[in-house]
Amino acid sequence: MINRVEIANVNTSKLQVLTPEETKELFKKMHEGDKEAREKLINGNLRLVLSVIQRFCGRGENADDLFQVGCVGLIKAIDNFDTSLDIQLSTYGVPMIIGEVRRYLRDNNMVRVSRSVRDLAYKVLQAKEKLIREKGKEPTIEELAKELNVEKEEIVLSLDAIQDPISLQEPVYNNDGAESLSIMDQVKDKKNTDELWAENITMNEALKKLNDKERMIIDKRFFQGRTQMEVADEIGISQAQVSRLEKTALDHIRRLYK
Repeated sequence: MINRVEIANVNTSKLQVLTPEETKELFKKMHEGDKEAREKLINGNLRLVLSVIQRFCGRGENADDLFQVGCVGLIKAIDNFDTSLDIQLSTYGVPMIIGEVRRYLRDNNMVRVSRSVRDLAYKVLQAKEKLIREKGKEPTIEELAKELNVEKEEIVLSLDAIQDPISLQEPVYNNDGAESLSIMDQVKDKKNTDELWAENITMNEALKKLNDKERMIIDKRFFQGRTQMEVADEIGISQAQVSRLEKTALDHIRRLYK
């Protein structure tokens, strides 16, 4: 599937690769409003998209579709990349591209789940039960991936694929046909209470006081649910540095809350 020379009308054998110096200069021009520089950044990083979508081959998906979805993730990465941070675009861009592809596959899996993905999901559930018995606690995605010798993304995708969607209108209680309760009636809005509204304002103000790297680490750790090791891999620093920066940021936030 991925070995084709042309994907989504792009000749993959002729994709260019930008040097770090060229990338830096193009970002500078893009931030000054140069639209052509932005296009060059996108075209100069299409190999990144190609390398990512190869992880998702074998699922019966069309390569053209995966490539175009991956390009959406690349564009988001380029538009949101903070050049002041000491990390490469690829470090920031790969998770963005993977996330976009995973969302696409998850949405499509609601309609069609391949046999191999479903089989993997059941193996994951069996491995989960085994590790719970052995260690007495819920295993992490990393532990499941190591146990089954597969990528973490495949674990997440397989589990998502076997979750059956339900309608919010599905009744959960019916009083002899007179009045019924649906799932929607039972869903409580926990995001818009007065207490959370005030807390969010305070938190946003506190985050503004952090430096860029501290703010990014707090966002990935506590808003995106990443582990310290995952954050370290993504931004190109050690786990110990992530831990130290996280502690400094949290101490700063606590002082502002008092």
